[in-house]
Amino acid sequence: MTKKTKPALLLASLATVGALTLTACGGGGSDSGAQKAAGNAPAANADRAEGQAGGGSADGSGYDLSLRSGTARENNAPQRTGDWANPPGKPATKPVQRTWVQLSASRAGELNPVVVNGSGFTLYRFDKDTARPSKSNCSGACATTWPPVLVDPGSKIFVDGVKAADVGVIKRDDGTRQVTIGGWPVYRFSKDLKPGDTNGQGVGGTWFGVTPNGQKAGQPAGGGADQGGGQGQADPASSVILFDNPRFQDPAQGVAGPGCQNVARPKVASSLSADGSLKLWSRPNCKGESKVVSGDVADLGSVGFDNKVSSIAFG
Repeated sequence: MTKKTKPALLLASLATVGALTLTACGGGGSDSGAQKAAGNAPAANADRAEGQAGGGSADGSGYDLSLRSGTARENNAPQRTGDWANPPGKPATKPVQRTWVQLSASRAGELNPVVVNGSGFTLYRFDKDTARPSKSNCSGACATTWPPVLVDPGSKIFVDGVKAADVGVIKRDDGTRQVTIGGWPVYRFSKDLKPGDTNGQGVGGTWFGVTPNGQKAGQPAGGGADQGGGQGQADPASSVILFDNPRFQDPAQGVAGPGCQNVARPKVASSLSADGSLKLWSRPNCKGESKVVSGDVADLGSVGFDNKVSSIAFG
């Protein structure tokens, strides 16, 4: 099936199923963050709107998180600012608050998917941190080796293949604000010297690239203890977002339970984002071939269900 690469984001309709808590508008591209950082992005959409994400801060401070869909280049971010302030070959050696950061689902080395910043550098998470509640336990010398991704008050976060609902900001012990994905604080690695480096992967058995939903990149899916709350099997989902393209790229459609729900546009989904487990069916009314999945699935082809979803059973 031929798939469009630059459709408009459908967040307004999806918000009605309760799947998104942070909002952003505009057209997100399907190229990788590293490619776009290299200058291959299309022209920006002049009508792109900015979404204010009240409540996006995990520290309860009321910090307003400004989210925009797409890349920094598409949004006409000023040169030599934000994630572009450290060009390739210039390692990040200390924490610096930025006026904007970019979070793009991409590929780096053997990690696919993994989140990269606006310059294509790999972002990481730390097992000694916590996601529920979000808390960083990397400071001092640790934060020099692993500079946290920090943002200024009133800054922007550009999301490209990363769900707005999974992005947040917490206040660190020193008062700075750190970006989180899936509740996990995110970092750069000072020994990554060029886009695509993954030298921090597996360091100390506690550092891993971060996936678009906050999990460990390069690790088997479904590791219950990795959810940040020590939970085992995922609870049943009550809603799901189905994306026509892999890696959560638009267009998309929302489906909500309870029970069996038919998909408005069947047999087009190539990835999905859900808040728990659900059962996919290849025919309407929950008939035909089926597959149980849990949480986000970046490529339904990996579970043999690409372009097959016609109905979904919740609960």
